Amino acid sequence: MKRYKVTVTTAADGTATAYTPRLSGEVHAVHYVKTDFADGVDFTITSEATGQGIWTDTNINASEVVQPRVPTHDQTGAALLYAAGGTAVADRIAVANDRIKIEVAQGGDTKVGTFHILVN
Repeated sequence: MKRYKVTVTTAADGTATAYTPRLSGEVHAVHYVKTDFADGVDFTITSEATGQGIWTDTNINASEVVQPRVPTHDQTGAALLYAAGGTAVADRIAVANDRIKIEVAQGGDTKVGTFHILVN
């Protein structure tokens, strides 16, 4: 497993966009470590090439860890469920020779936060 650490500094308007280096594998976890982003920070984390959502959250006030997953489908595109009418089956998000894009909003004027992305 590899850890990609991305330190993000916002502009005066509280926004920022940052990227990991190119990577390949399954995203196991994303750790947001609050340094001094303003309370109520929002972020959207996606794969750069495809726009695949990895983590979107709003109004964050403290460090947080997520282990993002996506719903799976059969060969016809139908959702796979644990039981008829049940809960969707989820799996890790795959990234292939792509960068992970981190977009921050409402982070405060020139504030800093760090993201650790674990990929296997």
